[in-house]
Amino acid sequence: MTDTLRPVETAVTEDSASPQKLKRSIGVVGGTLLTLSCVTPASTLFVIVPDLFSSLGTATALCIAIGALLCIPVAFCYSELGTLIPSAGGEYAIVSTLAGRLAGWLAFVMSLLVVMIVPPVIAMGTADYLAPVVHLDPSWTGAGVMIAATLAGLLDLRANAWITGIFLVLEVVAAGVVALLGFTHTHRGAGSLGSLQVAGAHPHVDAVTAMMVVSGLAIALFVTQGFSTAVYLSEELENPRRNVARTVLATLAISSVVILVPVAAITMGAGDLKTLTGGDISSMVIAWSNSAVGTFVSLCVALAIINAGIVMVIQNSRVLFASARDKAWPSPVNNALAKLGRFGSPWVATLVVGVPGAFLCFVNLDTLYGVTGVAVTGLYLLVAIAALLARRGSHGARKAWRMPLWPAMPVLLIAVLAYILVEQDPSYLLWTGGITAVATLYWAFYLRPRRETRWLVTIPEDAQA
Repeated sequence: MTDTLRPVETAVTEDSASPQKLKRSIGVVGGTLLTLSCVTPASTLFVIVPDLFSSLGTATALCIAIGALLCIPVAFCYSELGTLIPSAGGEYAIVSTLAGRLAGWLAFVMSLLVVMIVPPVIAMGTADYLAPVVHLDPSWTGAGVMIAATLAGLLDLRANAWITGIFLVLEVVAAGVVALLGFTHTHRGAGSLGSLQVAGAHPHVDAVTAMMVVSGLAIALFVTQGFSTAVYLSEELENPRRNVARTVLATLAISSVVILVPVAAITMGAGDLKTLTGGDISSMVIAWSNSAVGTFVSLCVALAIINAGIVMVIQNSRVLFASARDKAWPSPVNNALAKLGRFGSPWVATLVVGVPGAFLCFVNLDTLYGVTGVAVTGLYLLVAIAALLARRGSHGARKAWRMPLWPAMPVLLIAVLAYILVEQDPSYLLWTGGITAVATLYWAFYLRPRRETRWLVTIPEDAQA
């Protein structure tokens, strides 16, 4: 597999256009701001957590905390692999280098599903949080958010770090307001966070079970999964051998705190169990304060969603750029996707991600969103397998951040992810399996016969040095 480790400049190519390199322009702070914006802790708090309150009640905070702890092995894998192979290709470059080119191609296909589906789905939620000010159609609003995110993605990455950083401050302020109001209007003690209380005809208290721990892990994979963005930005991070790991771990820690503290405050501050399990956080905020504060919080959440759209377009365009540089497509497509604009961003790849995303806002994405859940789990599984192979041969001698408790960490992760995968809806598994089969045929009939000129996964020359 040494042919996958050629520097960008020396990779075999039959195309006339020479490969271009992304510019290293951001440090840990900028990278963390961009990565936190992809996690969007405030939108998670206001969009995902309300559904959890309905089923987990007062145990929501505890289960998210356990799930976040179990996400540490995922962060360790990304930290080690991202510093060992700092490529804009992210997971596919890592898996190709360590587990083989076919496995890397399948990792790319799974990430491509997420690239095209998740941003418009999130963008369509903007209309709900603009409702206190203006009532808009979710599809048209989502399309507008995708276009705005695409235009922002064409800018220099340093400029985007500042834009997303400002939005991030606003959403953290909103989460802080909710936490402050919840803790100053408590109706139950901290001890309630360790039990399961749900509303009903006969409210009851149950001990937290092992199944709830598994549920907490599944939730945390989605709640904090954006920390992987740091790996996609590794070619634009200064000193990636050090800063990728710092960015990944800092993002996981900060996002967990930003989500968990308000969840605990809401649990303790809800007037009764019916209010808590109803999950209407905006109504709780208004009850604790007034309608003006509720409107402010809703607008901050809307900004958080827009912020996530910008970062996802940035991240996803880097994946397509890297795939073109690594010759995944016919020559005209490779040459187009690898073009860099005046601001140093891959402008064609950015448009390819953003413009179709605007049209997807008018499509029913329920089934496709389920498929992305399977794809994300499968992608993490491939990354964990790559982490098991990261210290064999020459890879073990290269300078990189190394996770503690290896190989126990990736082994634990593989076991848990395999369990989560088999528990998914069979129809989603079939859809994802069909897409994977088509991708394998493309590999077998186009990429593999041209293995000397196609799918030449590279890492930057300065990173190899």
